[in-house]
Amino acid sequence: MPYRFTRPRVLRGMYALCLAGATYNHIVPLRQHGLLWDYYGMPLFYATFWTSLTVCDPLAIICLFAWPTTGTALTAAIIIVDVAVNTAFAPGHPFDRAAVISQWIFLVFFLSTLTMARQDLRWRSPRMR
Repeated sequence: MPYRFTRPRVLRGMYALCLAGATYNHIVPLRQHGLLWDYYGMPLFYATFWTSLTVCDPLAIICLFAWPTTGTALTAAIIIVDVAVNTAFAPGHPFDRAAVISQWIFLVFFLSTLTMARQDLRWRSPRMR
């Protein structure tokens, strides 16, 4: 059966592209500074969180295509927590404001299109079928 480009699949593809860009942004500093980099002396929580996104973002991309229900849930968790952490951290720190703004834009886009992105998924449990 050929792959059909439906609105939900296109939206999940757009989420994946955004996550791919985020993955790139996390890989670059790790290649420059190494896995145990402390992001110029940041507290361990922040350094660990930002480093973990190097794995979480590509995992969400895979899930968006292989298991869309899991992928949309994982994408929601990642972007909500990322925006919360970065918004709480940014004031008073040398932080890329444009990056935080772009994360907010993605969060608003994601939340406003999530219902459409899930339209072709079955949300009933196997017992209810």
